[in-house]
Amino acid sequence: MDTLPRIKGIKTLPNYRLSVVFDDGKEVVYDVGEDIEQVDEFRMLKQISHLWEQARVDSSRTCVYWNDRIDLPSDTLYEYGVPQYVLKDEALPHVAEE
Repeated sequence: MDTLPRIKGIKTLPNYRLSVVFDDGKEVVYDVGEDIEQVDEFRMLKQISHLWEQARVDSSRTCVYWNDRIDLPSDTLYEYGVPQYVLKDEALPHVAEE
């Protein structure tokens, strides 16, 4: 990727998962739990009450941050987040009942 992906929106989810939507339409869920276990600064997300819910996107829209010590760059979220495929306005196939 030549340029950093720009973040359109974020939402904190239970169990330290972060839902991220990018300008190109890609939607991912990134599990911050591993980071919490491996990076000392990230442990604050569990230790400080309500810090997790205070996730913000920086003005360049290339980083999610909680404070001046905890942040995640958009390219990491884009590459390692699990893509979310949402069926929109599509009927699910009918399954006959026996």
